[in-house]
Amino acid sequence: MAAAKVEKRLAKLVKSGLASKKSGDELNEILDLILSKVSNPNEQQACCSGFVDVVTNETLSGVTAKALLSSLVENVGKLNPVAAKNICHYILQSIQPRLISFEEQATAVRVHLSKVYENEQQWVEAAKVLREIPLESGQKVYSVDFKMEVYLKIARLYLEDEDHVNAEAYINRAALLQSEVTNKELHVVYWVCSARMQDYRRKFGDAARRYIQLSYEPALHEDERLTSLKCALNCAILSGAGQSRSKQLATLYKDERCQSLPSYGILEKMYLERIIRESEIKDFAAMLPSHQKATTSDGTSILDRALIEHNILSASKLYTNITFEELGRLLDIPPKKAERVASKMISEGRMTGSIDQISGIVHFSSCDLLPNWDEQIKGICYHVNSIVEKINLHHDDWIAKKSEVDMQTS
Repeated sequence: MAAAKVEKRLAKLVKSGLASKKSGDELNEILDLILSKVSNPNEQQACCSGFVDVVTNETLSGVTAKALLSSLVENVGKLNPVAAKNICHYILQSIQPRLISFEEQATAVRVHLSKVYENEQQWVEAAKVLREIPLESGQKVYSVDFKMEVYLKIARLYLEDEDHVNAEAYINRAALLQSEVTNKELHVVYWVCSARMQDYRRKFGDAARRYIQLSYEPALHEDERLTSLKCALNCAILSGAGQSRSKQLATLYKDERCQSLPSYGILEKMYLERIIRESEIKDFAAMLPSHQKATTSDGTSILDRALIEHNILSASKLYTNITFEELGRLLDIPPKKAERVASKMISEGRMTGSIDQISGIVHFSSCDLLPNWDEQIKGICYHVNSIVEKINLHHDDWIAKKSEVDMQTS
């Protein structure tokens, strides 16, 4: 009944002409009637399509047309989701010949339509809709914050689809705007996207470092910080063995939050440089997302490669030298593969040693850590003394009382 009334009023309005100043008020009333009285999805779509046809009629003044179309777009979320999606597409199709005049309304439609596709988990379609917003080439001047928000949204949608190539293009665009952005939350979103991109690109060391930083970010919710910590742990385990990974493992091992994570057992063994058997990581392997289960160029999985490198590094702490045969037996891999992995780690500076191919032996060498350790202890003592001196300088009364209490209790 309400739909028929809407159609009748629209037809009457078109017949009487739209040049009248009262046309805008009449159309506002019709829109209110559609939003409040029309409930059937098919009728909603038909009424809104008729409304759009009238509004985009060139007889109606541009200012009135833009205001009415903006009102429809702002309220389209109140309609049936399927009808709303079809109406958004119809609006974009209808205003295409006059897109320059309705650029602001088209942008609002695309933002809403992208959310609809996102709710349907159609990540690529949602990204494509946002890509059509003319952020750099349009007539409208968009704020830097809005541009960065759109670029990061597109990147996140592509990352959901595991398309890191397209995601990287938009993350790079967002990176150029970082210094001008005023919304601090967008910086956090940028670092989240950047970490995820490095993760998908298999640059697990860089990803782990960024995830660790995010796990301490106060702007993130506690659950999001814990998720970042979990991702950091996975990426640290999967990254190539070496000094950089050892530092990351140490940071994570000392973080009490990691003790509640299911991967903590693997973390502990890697940090303590113990040899890990393949059977011990089955549960961990099952928890990995699909892109982290991929295989490398030689047919070895990413996890297996990380495990082999870790075990070779662990063996270097136990042995001065070892034959290829014995190393392969220790790692459950062919001797040739053991030689190849060990030589690569040595050539990349991730392990100190040398290869004797004639004798078929890997020689491990370790640097003397004691002088280094002594220097670090000296540095810590120096900093502690300087802190005490500064406290004594500004709070000498408190130091005197503290010393007196300590003497009485000792």
